Amino acid sequence: MIVCSCNIISDHDIRGALVSTDDELFSAAQVYDCLGCTVRCGRCSHSVKRILEERPAQASTIIDQSGGARAASRRRGQA
Repeated sequence: MIVCSCNIISDHDIRGALVSTDDELFSAAQVYDCLGCTVRCGRCSHSVKRILEERPAQASTIIDQSGGARAASRRRGQA
């Protein structure tokens, strides 16, 4: 889904930026900087913030000792 029509950025682009950077991204401006553009009209900020807030609940994949992949929560204190 297109989140920013000014820069033609999708939710997939934003989620990709979140996993491709070593830096923690907390704002729309930081996400846009990571994507090489800037916030223009600002109407997308709420949608970008929502995507940022969803990040801790998303599962990441880890390799268990048997070599198989399993999902693990990224929330602190859970494995």
